[in-house]
Order: sequence, then C-alpha cells, then structure tokens
Amino acid sequence: MDLGIAGRVALVAAGTKGIGRALAEGLQAEGCRVAVCARTPVDLPDGMRFDPVDVSQPADLERWVADVTAHLGPPDILITNTGGPPAGPWTEMTDAQWQSGVDSTLMNVVRLVRLVAPGMQERGWGRIVHVTSLVAKQPEPLLPISSTLRAGLRALVRLQARELAPHGVTVNGLQPGHTLTDRQRHLAQVRAERAGTDEEQELVKAGLSIPIGRLATPEEVAAAGLFLCSQPASYITGINLTVDGGALLSID
Repeated sequence: MDLGIAGRVALVAAGTKGIGRALAEGLQAEGCRVAVCARTPVDLPDGMRFDPVDVSQPADLERWVADVTAHLGPPDILITNTGGPPAGPWTEMTDAQWQSGVDSTLMNVVRLVRLVAPGMQERGWGRIVHVTSLVAKQPEPLLPISSTLRAGLRALVRLQARELAPHGVTVNGLQPGHTLTDRQRHLAQVRAERAGTDEEQELVKAGLSIPIGRLATPEEVAAAGLFLCSQPASYITGINLTVDGGALLSID
C-alpha cells in the first residue's frame, strides 16, 4: 500500500532504537524526510537527521523543532515517544522519580504538540501519533508511574484529536504490548532479580503469557503506527490502538 506521505517532514522522538527507530526507518522508506532525537547519538541510516535532545527539557524541544524546520521544513508528522519512567513498586518511587516521569512522559507530549500543531493547522494537514504502552489500559505493578501517566495520555489523545480534526490533523495513540526492546529486557532483569530467575527466562515467560505466544518485534508495532501516519488513515483520529498479540482482556 502506498501510504501517500512521500516528501512529508517527520519528527520521531526517541527515534534511535526500539519502536521509535522502527517508526523512523519505516517513515523514511515511505519517502519522508525524517528527523529523530535522543540524548545519545548512534549510527543512523543515510539521510536521517539526528539532534541531541532531552525530551524532558522544554528548551531542547524548542531547539529541535526550530532546527528541523530550518533544515528540512515544517513538520507534517510527529511521533512522540520516550524510554519510560523507572520500574519498581509504587511504594518505592520517590517524588523526584514521579516528577521526572511527568516531564519526560507527559509534558514532552504537551510541549511538542504545542510547537508543531499551529503549523499543521495552517497547512491543513498533519499526523500526530503518541507512542504509549499497554499499561495505559492494564496497569502494571512494576510500572506505577508509566501506568498512571500513560492512562492520562489516552484522554489527551481524545482532547487533541477533537480540537485538531477540523484542520485536517489527526491525533492517535499507539499502545504496544510486550515488545522485544531494551526496555523489555530491563524489565525482565528487574523481574528476574525479584524472582531469583534470569533475564531470558523472564522474556520467555512474558512471551508465553501472550495468546500469540511470543513478544512483538519493533517493526510489527511500527507497522500500525505507520498506517496511522498515512493519507488513507485520514478518517481515523482520537483512537488508542493496542498492538499486543491479544494480551488485553478488556473489550473497550
């Protein structure tokens, strides 16, 4: 399928690895001019722009959007994405960890949309996808900060979608389930330490807990996000799309 987005300028936050990178590479394959950010530079495909950015810092986000606009043009597509707050029981989370989670998981989304949405509205076209997590619908005891904030992002998706829809801008959430990323490996380590097992055993256990019987690849999750960025998806807005191999039991 031709996604109809060749030539569009796309921003992908935390786009150097995992699902973010899979989304960035997929957008580039569709002919987009792609800019990614992260705190640490890594090798990227030719033609993909990188900016060092801490998404919890407003000044970094402003600089990123300004630099990309100056070099590639105004953004048409925005993918918000972060690595995730600390893991552990809520009783062990400090105020500082909660505040850091708010800045890096919630406020970066608010700030980035505030920076790019006016231009999208003026041009009459835009795609915004917030990468969140399955825990937005099914809280995870080891991810109390992420579970709380990503549940709130579901509401923000609806609010932003309703406001921007009349201007040709869609806003959707992407909720990955268990996916084989560095984050998943870190969580497996945390569980292994508590259970007296090892990381690989915990990864296998996580895969077997899913009806499909395995973890997702970043590319499988990214495929859904790429469609939400497409021209054919122009009538889809305000949804929070779960890509979890059938793990969720809820029906809404």
